[in-house]
Amino acid sequence: MSAEQKIQSLRKELREHNHNYYVLDNPSISDYEFDIKLKELQKLEEEHPEFYDANSPTLRVGGEVTKNFETVVHEHRMYSLDNSYSKEDLLDWETRIKKQVDGDVQYTCELKYDGASMSLTYENGKLTKAVTRGDGFQGDNVTTNIKTIRSVPLQLKGDYPEKFHIRGEIVLPFDGFNKMNEERLAAGEEPYRNPRNTASGSLKLQDSAEVAKRPLECLLYSLIGDNLEITTQFEGLEKARSMGFKVPTVAKLANSIDDVLDFVEHWDIARHDLPYETDGVVIKVNSLFQQEELGYTAKAPRWAMAYKFKAEQVSTRLNEITYQVGRTGAITPVANLEPVELAGTTVKRASLHNSDQIEKLDIRVGDAVFVEKGGEIIPKIIAVDLSKRPENSQPTIYINQCPECYTELIRIEGEAKHYCPNYNGCNPQVVGRIQHFISRKAMDIEGLGGETVALLVNEGLINNYADLYELTAEQVMPLERMAEKSAENLVSGVAASKQIPFERVLFALGIRYVGETVAKKLAKHFKSIDVIAKASFEELVAADEIGDRIAESVIDFFASEDNQVIIDRLKLNGIQLELSEEQMANQTNTLNGNIFVVSGVFHSVSRAELKKLIEDNGGKVSSSISSKTNYVVAGDKMGPSKRVKAEGLNIPIITENDFLKML
Repeated sequence: MSAEQKIQSLRKELREHNHNYYVLDNPSISDYEFDIKLKELQKLEEEHPEFYDANSPTLRVGGEVTKNFETVVHEHRMYSLDNSYSKEDLLDWETRIKKQVDGDVQYTCELKYDGASMSLTYENGKLTKAVTRGDGFQGDNVTTNIKTIRSVPLQLKGDYPEKFHIRGEIVLPFDGFNKMNEERLAAGEEPYRNPRNTASGSLKLQDSAEVAKRPLECLLYSLIGDNLEITTQFEGLEKARSMGFKVPTVAKLANSIDDVLDFVEHWDIARHDLPYETDGVVIKVNSLFQQEELGYTAKAPRWAMAYKFKAEQVSTRLNEITYQVGRTGAITPVANLEPVELAGTTVKRASLHNSDQIEKLDIRVGDAVFVEKGGEIIPKIIAVDLSKRPENSQPTIYINQCPECYTELIRIEGEAKHYCPNYNGCNPQVVGRIQHFISRKAMDIEGLGGETVALLVNEGLINNYADLYELTAEQVMPLERMAEKSAENLVSGVAASKQIPFERVLFALGIRYVGETVAKKLAKHFKSIDVIAKASFEELVAADEIGDRIAESVIDFFASEDNQVIIDRLKLNGIQLELSEEQMANQTNTLNGNIFVVSGVFHSVSRAELKKLIEDNGGKVSSSISSKTNYVVAGDKMGPSKRVKAEGLNIPIITENDFLKML
């Protein structure tokens, strides 16, 4: 046997042993025998560097140092999941689903593991990229660190697509976490707080050899890509398992919400015997065809729901109520608590939301309160223990002045929150607006963080986001912790943001109620900031998904002379305040506001491309048929109930070819 054959043979054998040990939990040789074979392979690879393979089992030990983790845009967005907490929530969800898809609906139930979300990319059976979830649109490339995790296959087995992505969770099992803490305590170091945060933090360690020492695991649950040769979520789990991925075997097919609840009730108790942290169950419509029919909201798939286990509750003392001012001037009361351990973290503060919530709970300083983590993430006070209330307790009187600038607060009719109206003179509002402007989903300015923004405002160097574009490195350098290179990076990062497209600039402006999705709708409909600024109330509400409240907010924003001056300064500095020529070239008014429902399987274009063509040409896409629907574009396997409903309402049913001819 030649050296190359021997190397390839050992690699194949070690991969198989690795899979048996870390994925199947069924080792076929001893650790000692494995180490002997691994050392033999290391020696052969050192002697024959011409046979180097980036995915060799010998490279699992790490050693590569990453100074900066590259930001990577996800080829397929990583959405969040909507949460539910009761049978009623799930029944409402099921009702919405059955209105939009035909036939019986089956569900796949899987445990929701509490770790760090990850997207792995494989090409020709080899791991090529591992990217953190980030903000769902882009994340950090942590491939070097992920390669050290033994349950992540570097080379796949069996039959696999040429290229695909697989989503999963990086977790730290309890046993490994406890062992790490024992070692830290023995060394006189602070123990880690909880497995989830420790797993997440491990992925951003610069030295991959340090990551390799941590007993992380990767649990996979979702295949993404073309030509996967699967038709259901459950098939996807089995396919992933056959390729060598560690896929939990507890997943179950359910034919009804009652079956789903049986699964939830079982695992709400049985999860305490699992080796990993879990915080709920993820329920997905099993059919991938039905998933495609249901599509997505701006934030989450309509075909999936996370059912959260009942949150852990603890009792502690409310020491003080303070008040925070947000970038819109909204006042949020905050409960400052006696520190208490809750779901693996120390909780010191919790939001009280608004004056109505304080009045409803009759919450007072000195009260014993019950705290839980809403969705086990954000702490909230759910009740007061009145039996422990001090005799001298005084009712809470909500503030009537801004805690920062002392301006008298206002409360808009129909709204729960109080507001500080001092738009340009209240420091937290000024700082908050600029911090929003530079954030990742908005202008994404490299070299400029939230703390630096606060410093720039407090030093009088900027007072609004237009000021950023007139900053010089010389002005910035004297600031605390700001070296010459940092100052240059800040100024160049600001300059680079001039290329950010119009819809993100519109979101960055911080107009109240104009989030990412609304900003895209406004940009697409009106094409430029000037047209939006001059639009009447009637013209605004005529745009897709723009309601009365959003329209009024947009009009108020552009009615401000200060805002008009800032917009003019942004124009002079070359910010993108209209759609680019390329974007304009792809958009027409051919379909002139007609509403389309898309149903079935298509061949000339994909469903996503079809929907984009409708929107790019002035049409609107709806998920359900109503009397307002103008056309149904029908592909193969169109749902029979949709066809019956369309025919009953005399709505034209057209083919994809008919639709393409319309363009």
